[in-house]
Amino acid sequence: MLEMNGILKIASVGDCGVKVIRKGQVAFSTSPQEHYFDCPYQLSSEAVGQTFLDATVTTVELMEEDTVVMGSDGLFDNVFDREIVSVVSSCDNVSDAAKALANLAHNHSKDSSFDSPYSQEARSQGFDVPWWKKIMGMKLTGGKLDDITVIVGQVTSSLSS
Repeated sequence: MLEMNGILKIASVGDCGVKVIRKGQVAFSTSPQEHYFDCPYQLSSEAVGQTFLDATVTTVELMEEDTVVMGSDGLFDNVFDREIVSVVSSCDNVSDAAKALANLAHNHSKDSSFDSPYSQEARSQGFDVPWWKKIMGMKLTGGKLDDITVIVGQVTSSLSS
C-alpha cells in the first residue's frame, strides 16, 4: 500500500518480492520466507499452511523517480539485481520494463547453461551435480522454470505545475 506521504507498506509471505530501484541501485529488497531451500511459505486456509499472520511487514520511504519492481519467484530466481537495474534504466516506461523483465526471466529460465540466482543459491545450499561431473569441471547451472509475474511502477509527484 502506498500512502500519500510516500511510505510504501509491504506485507510479504513466501518468495515473491519487492525491490526499490533508486538512482541506478537496488535501495531496498524484501527477503524470501522459506521453511528450507526451495520450499517457500505458502498462504493457505489449512491449519498446516501459513496465513496472513505469518507475513513480514515492512515499510520503505519512497522518493520521486524511484522504481518499484514487484515479482514472483520466477523473476527473482532467474534475473540478477544488476540485470533488473539495467533493464529498468534502459526502458522508456514501466510497461516496457515489466515486459522486458518478464521476457528476460523467461529466456533465462529455459537456458540450461545460465548460472542463475537460483542455481547459485542451490550450490550454496549444498546441491550440485554428481561427483563424476564435478571431475569434468561441470557444476549445477540453469534457470528455473516457474510462473513469472512482473509489475513495475515509478514514483512521480502528485503535484501538477
